[in-house]
Amino acid sequence: MVFEKIKEIIVEQFEVEEDVVTMETTVADDLGADSLDIVEVLMSIEDEFDVEIPDEEIENIKSVGDLVNYIEAHM
Repeated sequence: MVFEKIKEIIVEQFEVEEDVVTMETTVADDLGADSLDIVEVLMSIEDEFDVEIPDEEIENIKSVGDLVNYIEAHM
């Protein structure tokens, strides 16, 4: 459920096909996101799951899987 919702947000914000977004997809490298894109998608995800991702944790989140794991651990 968490992965599916995050995938939906990423597909919408980055205008990519659903099959592009996997647990291994890296936000910066595979999706070409710059720092502003990353902030925007993280804000959407924080709102969706009602969690806050501290700035120091953002540095550790490289892939969609990292993001899913963080959200699942902090819900």
